Amino acid sequence: MRATAAIAVVTALAFVAQGFAGPHVILQGGFIPARFSEVAPFTAVPFALTPLTATLLHGGWLHLGFNLLMLVYCGRQVEGVLGGLRLVILYIVGAYGAALGQFLIDPGSTGPMIGASGAISAVVGTYALMFGRGQVKRIGPVPGVVVRALWLAVAWTILQWGIGFASGGTASPIAFAAHIGGFVTGLALAYPLLEWRYRYG
Repeated sequence: MRATAAIAVVTALAFVAQGFAGPHVILQGGFIPARFSEVAPFTAVPFALTPLTATLLHGGWLHLGFNLLMLVYCGRQVEGVLGGLRLVILYIVGAYGAALGQFLIDPGSTGPMIGASGAISAVVGTYALMFGRGQVKRIGPVPGVVVRALWLAVAWTILQWGIGFASGGTASPIAFAAHIGGFVTGLALAYPLLEWRYRYG
């Protein structure tokens, strides 16, 4: 699928460029929550763009490789249903949802958040909602599809909080709150994007 491949290639090339640019590029392009209130030092990249530039930066080959594996596996399937344009929109909005999740959990953090895992979590959220096999029944007036999304959100949140707790909480290099924010964004956008695809082509 072209959009998935394009995102993967751009992300990989950006990581190679990161190696030549040096470690300062992480401070420049990473998402730093405290910059919202100008507590953190000024950087060349505008704060509003750092949720996107952060997806292009990674902490190492293993970090990059795992993210790209998840992107390619889930992204190809989601792109097959939504189309390339809507996958890109999902990815971009997911990056901002991930940044919002990280900001809400630690708005004063001056440490840069990097990696594409938050945006990829949005793709994973959409994938889980669209391709899950189990049937979920409605609970009272709540439709089954909403119940399913809520269960997925709760399960993913518990998993990420568990990982974050085991890794040392909010000071952990694992941005678990960003994973939650991205995943919930993917759940929220799945059916609106699907309706857009089949209503307007």
